[in-house]
Amino acid sequence: MKRVVFNQKGGVGKSSIAVNLAAISASQGIPTLVIDLDPQCNSSHYLLGEDYMDVEPDIRGFFEQTLSFQLKPHGPEHFIHETPYENLHVMPANMELGDLQAKLESKHKIFKLRDALESLSDKYQAVFIDTPPAFNFYTLSALVASDRCLIPFDCDEFARQALYSLLANVHETREDHNDKLEVEGIVVNQYQPRASLPQRIVNELLDDDLPVLNTKISASVKMKESHDDARPLIHMAPKHKLTQQFVELFEELSK
Repeated sequence: MKRVVFNQKGGVGKSSIAVNLAAISASQGIPTLVIDLDPQCNSSHYLLGEDYMDVEPDIRGFFEQTLSFQLKPHGPEHFIHETPYENLHVMPANMELGDLQAKLESKHKIFKLRDALESLSDKYQAVFIDTPPAFNFYTLSALVASDRCLIPFDCDEFARQALYSLLANVHETREDHNDKLEVEGIVVNQYQPRASLPQRIVNELLDDDLPVLNTKISASVKMKESHDDARPLIHMAPKHKLTQQFVELFEELSK
């Protein structure tokens, strides 16, 4: 199963959701790959620690080699690295990904990531793709390469309005490039159940028949501690309430 975690809005928890779901997947014995397409490199940092910028080759090298003919190009596995966690690998991002975007678009390289993942299908049973907060070449590549789309959502009125544009982009991608792509669900993140605004906004999404997942991820300082420690929650605090919510989310998606 190949999942893209996508929202055009920043700060909604894409990296947190992608990495923690991937870590739970791997902890259950499933060979799992995280692909970081965001130049902010949050998922790479989360999984590889402070030295993430020194890890090479990375996703930039993967895309760069597609721009010119090579007699013996490296396979996608060349750009994948082990993490400290069993069954969990990562293809790390690069802060200079934006420099390649225009060249990749002009040479129509939108299907290269899809082809790479198809060649890795025997090695990984689960793939989670973290994306930048924009609808650009890299997010489109991820949508083209994926079976399912997870949409992180923070309970904000501006985020709710932007959600419809996001869903339109996913629908257009399905129509034009990937008829297997499905919106798996909207993940309500940083949820405060006792506040009236989040409840109202979630109810409005449900009234519009949008696929809001049952499991909601609470706002918690434990997430920031997990980022600071560069350890996914399942390894840092397996019994914490927030960790258990991610486990419940993983189980809901698995069903």
